[in-house]
Amino acid sequence: MTLVTRTEEVTPAPVARGRRPAPDGRSRLGRGSAVGLGVGVLWLSLLVLLPIAALASTAFEDGFGAFWDAVTTPEAVATIRFTVGAALLVTAVNAVIGTLVAWVLVRDDFWGKRAVEVVIDIPFALPTIVAGLVLISLYGPQGPFGVNLVGTQAGVVLALLFVTLPFVVRSVQPVLIDMERDVEEAAASLGASGATTFRRIVLPTIAPSIVSGAALSFARALGEFGSVILISANLIGKTQVSSAYVLKLIESQDPVGAASVAVLLLVVAVVVLVLLDALQRRTARRG
Repeated sequence: MTLVTRTEEVTPAPVARGRRPAPDGRSRLGRGSAVGLGVGVLWLSLLVLLPIAALASTAFEDGFGAFWDAVTTPEAVATIRFTVGAALLVTAVNAVIGTLVAWVLVRDDFWGKRAVEVVIDIPFALPTIVAGLVLISLYGPQGPFGVNLVGTQAGVVLALLFVTLPFVVRSVQPVLIDMERDVEEAAASLGASGATTFRRIVLPTIAPSIVSGAALSFARALGEFGSVILISANLIGKTQVSSAYVLKLIESQDPVGAASVAVLLLVVAVVVLVLLDALQRRTARRG
């Protein structure tokens, strides 16, 4: 009696395009992917890394002592404190109001909805100096409302709110559009109130988008110049923002001081963005 052994031909799994299998089982970048990666790194270096390195080199070319002296002058401290505080306030307001606006645009139908969609994107397209002129014409000494915000901290915050309006709205809106309504309807059928449903179901889903939009708002507010330079009146120790102070140092032939303040703002922005990114990842995991 003869036993016949059958062997089955095993077809190897397809290899992802652009990658080559390595002897240790890992995948290696193919020629096309390697070229793309190299171009991306080169472009990132030219636009971001090299300018930041040049800025840091200028800030510390006279040593750490000169850097510290530049960022600890009374005017620099007052300017940075006001700028960071205003940016944080604007970020918090945008996180709440931007989420509310996105919710209304997605969940409600009303007359003029398309017009509102267009208005929200105006700060993206409008030159910031034009935004400053518009705000002065409305809230200046000759404004129609009888409210003069020129040279006030409230005017600076208003200008920052104007230019950062779209970030949270446009970050949250797509997530709300893609959300499945079945879970919300199930929660409502089980007796959950609207507030409970929003807090337990909707908010964990959109929280990463809220944090992402808030991070963009903070970064934009921290370095804003055009929209605030007119309405702030650049009052030293009161309404002077960091971007205007840096310009003042450059015009005073103090590039080291200007670079030092810019580097400090960069550090503040990076720290806040890292914290917000960690919060975003945490909320995404919990969601």
